[in-house]
Amino acid sequence: MSLAQHTDVACTKCKFFDSHANKPQAEDGLCRYNPPVTQPSAEAHGLWPVVSSDDWCGHFSNDVSGGTAD
Repeated sequence: MSLAQHTDVACTKCKFFDSHANKPQAEDGLCRYNPPVTQPSAEAHGLWPVVSSDDWCGHFSNDVSGGTAD
């Protein structure tokens, strides 16, 4: 079964999803799989990718051991 057909695959169920603990009702969160994206200005902070709670990608992992949902 592909990830696209797997009903348990969603960013909110991924170990790399950061739900912004200070905004528990928010639909969006941060993907912590990759490092923050750098900004054009040296003074600007890097930004983590913002993802929707029902998005998913090829890095989805719902367990701590690093496995994927197949």
